[in-house]
This record gives sequence, structure tokens and C-alpha cells, in this order.
Amino acid sequence: MNIDKVTISIKAGNGGAGKVNFHREKFVEKGGPDGGDGGNGGSIIFVADKNKNTLLDFTYTKKFEAENGEGGGGNLQNGKNGKDVYIKVPCGTVIKDAETKQVIADMLEDGQTFVALKGGKGGKGNNFFKSPTRQSPRFSQLGEVVKPYKVTLELKTIADVALVGKPNVGKSTLLSVITNAKPKIADYEFTTLSPNLGVVKIYDDSFVVADIPGLIDGASEGAGLGHEFLAHIERTRLVVHVIDASEFYGNNIVEDYLTINKELKKYNDKLSKLPQIVVFTKTDLIDNVEEKIENFKKKVKKSVQIIPISSITRKNVDELVKEIYKKLQTLPKAKPIPVEQTELEKKDTTSVKIEKLAANVYELSGGYLDNLQRGIVFNDSRSLAYFQSRLEKDGIMEKLKQAGVQDGDTIVFGSLQYEIYF
Repeated sequence: MNIDKVTISIKAGNGGAGKVNFHREKFVEKGGPDGGDGGNGGSIIFVADKNKNTLLDFTYTKKFEAENGEGGGGNLQNGKNGKDVYIKVPCGTVIKDAETKQVIADMLEDGQTFVALKGGKGGKGNNFFKSPTRQSPRFSQLGEVVKPYKVTLELKTIADVALVGKPNVGKSTLLSVITNAKPKIADYEFTTLSPNLGVVKIYDDSFVVADIPGLIDGASEGAGLGHEFLAHIERTRLVVHVIDASEFYGNNIVEDYLTINKELKKYNDKLSKLPQIVVFTKTDLIDNVEEKIENFKKKVKKSVQIIPISSITRKNVDELVKEIYKKLQTLPKAKPIPVEQTELEKKDTTSVKIEKLAANVYELSGGYLDNLQRGIVFNDSRSLAYFQSRLEKDGIMEKLKQAGVQDGDTIVFGSLQYEIYF
């Protein structure tokens, strides 16, 4: 069973709350505030792992949550940071925002990491808020709360060469002969239910070959099994088009060739333009190989490179490998999908919005206020005074005046309402 596309839920850890505490020790007068800061929440980090080649694990575990930061303690003890969660994915996994469908990461290289969500910041303890005029603050800051997101993981196999063709034409057998792969092989259609990868060693070099499940007419529109795996060949540099030259199952080699190329073009025009080598397999079962090749070229009416082989007798297999390697030397390496730098959690700590709700009633909102309120206890006079001083210091009071707010008007802020005076 192969899974090449799955949607999972991820959530970074919340920040721990800052502590309200005052130093208490015998013989020590006026110990003062000593509440520590809360710890930061853990982050969600994806890691590309060359030892993984499927997203099957994510069919069983679809929810990933990082650890919350611990709350601060007394005696200036800061809370522990939450543990990060590392999610291993196969190389070639593309990560998308499930809601917007925007690509946010392309995990192409082994060991590559991507911080999808940063943990929430820990809140400041009351020690942070002390000042010459505020020597005993009885308030602290709450930890930053982060929300869950859904991301879609889509596996696009990283291979230099893609073996394509109709079901049961000998792709898996060829892969087993030229690489170290051990694909499941049987004498019936749709043997391959998932892309198999193998590494071909040649000279002091190597290249990766992917055996793509058999394509049929209509595959690009969802017919059969192969359509699920067409995405796997989007990164390949060379297509090896495998055709059963024996026609043992009643197939027609020309029709097979045209059908597969049509499906490649319909799925992605770029795939149909990739360099292609046509391989006639099972030639050990027929005597008129050269005649078939000549007739094929006449009917196709285009220049086609054809290499007849037998995976069983290994006839021309080495020649095929050398020709594939030769072509690869002239082709550029696969490039990562362009990713616009973005964050799932776009943290807004600066915006301020002032909206008139009714006569003498204004609503104050925005990221700046959401961030500021984490450190405010509105039923504490000193905390509220701190809130007012921050509004003045950061220019919010001036913005209110410019918006037409006057002394005695009502300000609505979240669930809080109060009369403002400048």
C-alpha cells in the first residue's frame, strides 16, 4: 500500500504564563517581585529523510502537537521550554497549506529542515514589569497561544529516470535487473501498486530509477491506478518508455506507445517533452525484433530511439544502462519547486484598528492590542494603569484622538468596556 498524499493537523506549543510572585524570606525586607518568565512552546519542524519513501505512517498518525512551555516560578525561575516535534518525511515531499493550497516547503534534500510553526512565546513574570514608579506589579503576562493548522503532504519522488508504460510490460523486472531494488513481480496486470525506487551503479557514479505503476488510457483523468502516481515523475529528467514487444497479451506496440504519451501530455505537458528512450522488452520471446522496430518507426512517423532488450537473458541491458547514463550527463538536475516565503502562523503584533460602533462608542482591535492584553489584568488598578501608559507611550492615545474619540467616550476592547479620558 502506498500513500503519496495526506493531510495532517499540526500545532505548536503554547507559551507558558509568567508568574506573579514576591520574594518572601525571613529577615529580608521588601523582597520585591520575583516572578519568573514562562517557557516558550515547542515548534513543529519537518525533516527530509532519505530512508523514508512513503507517507504511509501518516495514515495512522494525523495529529502532531508540540509541548507547551511551562509557567514561570518564584525566585526568578523561568519555566522550561516545550519540546519541539520533529516530523520525518521522505525526500521529495511538498508541504502545502491545506486551506490556501500554497506550497510552503519543498523537502528535496536529505536532512533538510523546515520550521512550519514556531512555538508561542512565554509570558513575562511580574519581575519584568517593575520600575521606579511601579515597584510591586501584581500582574504578569500570559503565554502566547497558537492555533492548529492543517497541511497537505504530497510526495513527488526524486528520481533521475522514470520507467513508464502499460501494466505488465516488464518495468519491475527491468528495475530489479539494473538496480538493487526488489519490487513485487507477478504475471498479472497492476502488479506494482506503488512507485519502486532503485539505484543504478555505473562507473564511479550512480543514478536513481523509479518504476511508475502501469498507466492505461484515461489515467490522467483518474482511470486505473497509474493516475495516482503521475505526480511522481514530475521531477524526473529522462523517461524510459517500456513496451512489451512480444505482444503476448494481445497488445499493439504502436497503440501502447501513443496511449502512454497521450496520458503524459494530458497530465502535464512538460512530461511529454522530456527526453525519452523507448525500450522493447521480452524480445527473447520473438524472432522478428528488427522487423518490428522498422514497422514501429514507420507507423509512429517520428524519430524514436529504440533499444530492444531481454531482462531475462540480460541481452542489451548493459547497453541500455550506458545509454541512460550518457543522456543524463547532458540533462540539468531537478530543481526544487519555487516557494514563496511564507508562514502558516503570521503573527501580527503591530496592527491597530479603531472602528466607530455608535455615537461615542469605539472599538479598539488589532494584533498590537491582542499582544498587549496578554500582560494585562483589567480588574487590577495597577495593571490597568500600565495598560494606559503603554497606549500613551506607543502612540495609541494619539490615534484615538485622530479618530475623533473624546473624553468620556466608551472604548470597547474585546469583552472590556471603559470610559476613556486623555
